[in-house]
Amino acid sequence: MLKHNTYFDGRVQSVGFERNGLKATVGVIEPGEYHFGTGAAERMTVTSGQLKVKQAGGNDWVTYPQGTSFEVAANSGFDVQAVGGPAAYLCEFLG
Repeated sequence: MLKHNTYFDGRVQSVGFERNGLKATVGVIEPGEYHFGTGAAERMTVTSGQLKVKQAGGNDWVTYPQGTSFEVAANSGFDVQAVGGPAAYLCEFLG
């Protein structure tokens, strides 16, 4: 079953699904800066565009271009910015 999620007045949207017992979402982030909290650990893969990310407790922004990924610890969070236009992602829940 698909589940549509909308965040930040529609500027971030995703569709959640489950495959082989694993939960994931695919989505699009409009330009801007956003903060997400995490319950489970997750892997974010940039599928189009690029994202700048600052992990919870970190001071540095790291740029992730299309085709790269980063992981976020459970019960944590991250700040994200879409760079140069909208960016698409795949979020896989790891735990």
